[in-house]
Amino acid sequence: MISKHLKILITSSNYELAIILSKHQTKIIMINRLPILFLFIILSASYLKAQGCVAIRHFSSCVGNNLENNIINKGDIQFGMNYRYFKSFRHFRGTEEEPDRITNNTEVVNHSHSTDFFLTYGISERVYTSITIPTVFNSRSSLYEHGREERNTTFSRGLGDIRLGVGLWLFDLEKHKNGNLAVGLGFKLPTGNYNASDIFYNVGTNDQPQTRPVDQSIQPGDGGFGFTADFQLYQKIAEGLFGYASGFYLLNPRETNGIRTFRETLSPLLENEAIMAVPDQYSIRTGISYSIAPSISSSIGTRFDCVPVKDLIGGNNGFRRPGSVLSIDPGIGLNKNNFSFNLNVPFAIRRERTQSITDIQTEQSTGTPRHGDAAFADYVINFAVTYRITNNKVKISPDLLNEFKK
Repeated sequence: MISKHLKILITSSNYELAIILSKHQTKIIMINRLPILFLFIILSASYLKAQGCVAIRHFSSCVGNNLENNIINKGDIQFGMNYRYFKSFRHFRGTEEEPDRITNNTEVVNHSHSTDFFLTYGISERVYTSITIPTVFNSRSSLYEHGREERNTTFSRGLGDIRLGVGLWLFDLEKHKNGNLAVGLGFKLPTGNYNASDIFYNVGTNDQPQTRPVDQSIQPGDGGFGFTADFQLYQKIAEGLFGYASGFYLLNPRETNGIRTFRETLSPLLENEAIMAVPDQYSIRTGISYSIAPSISSSIGTRFDCVPVKDLIGGNNGFRRPGSVLSIDPGIGLNKNNFSFNLNVPFAIRRERTQSITDIQTEQSTGTPRHGDAAFADYVINFAVTYRITNNKVKISPDLLNEFKK
């Protein structure tokens, strides 16, 4: 004889409450989903991380700001913000640091403050969509941009390039709680100002000040309509211990954005760097997460962020500073009710300013070695806060409901 019983499943962002009813007994089973959520909280800082003069835009995915944001039920809404800060000042040519720049007080110093506001919506149990609206406030202090006579500072601020996207978890989240893989596609809108300007001193006729576009590294936008592909995955290793990985590639088909750099005024050899390029970029991140308390998680991992020398599609002319940063990425996360808090501080262990196409062109035309430099940060501070509005529903298994009615 088939035992007649009714199973009711109540879901929330943190727990599943299974209530099994029969004629003789009632069982209540609570299934804790927090260990998985902890894993995804640590990925809230994937937004990268322009590490100074190498203008890596500060996001890792156009689909969502972190995996935790994207593990949501149908009808759930999650929104929040991510704040990021860095100071770049250490100059590298290739992988070799140039400490004399600091000794001689000729280093370029960038301060970057950015805040991303994002919203993620669960279209179904496995499909989600997201929008990210970035804002920036940047400053850049240098000698060489101001006639090499005195140090001055330029600023930029405002809206960045808005990102939209959609993602899909490849496996059923209820059946594959110990591991899953998501893939996503998105696009980047050229909403950020890519011609932000400020006053440059000692550069005009008779050393008069002039209003010019600020350096590429602190422009709020890049002027290109971009496309992204990304992935996110997790895998349980042991109780409370998960492995994670994520990555993205930003494809910018536009070759240059038409904005003058004025680099040709520094030297005739830099004539091919007179216009800003719109480069691709990519990032890969991997590590482990461990739940150290009922509502606290920790993580340690590595990340690799890069602006390539050549784009996948389109030409490679115009000025860019290609380069990469390899970082160790520790983090800690706190989950309280529907709030999530996360702090990540990746610190660089390897920085490289790669030889650019314009470097190579100049070297070939003059016969003189040419390899530009760039300033990098030692570390980046990322702090994220998210809040989830859950669409809690009582779900009754149809087959069990039919049995109960017999």
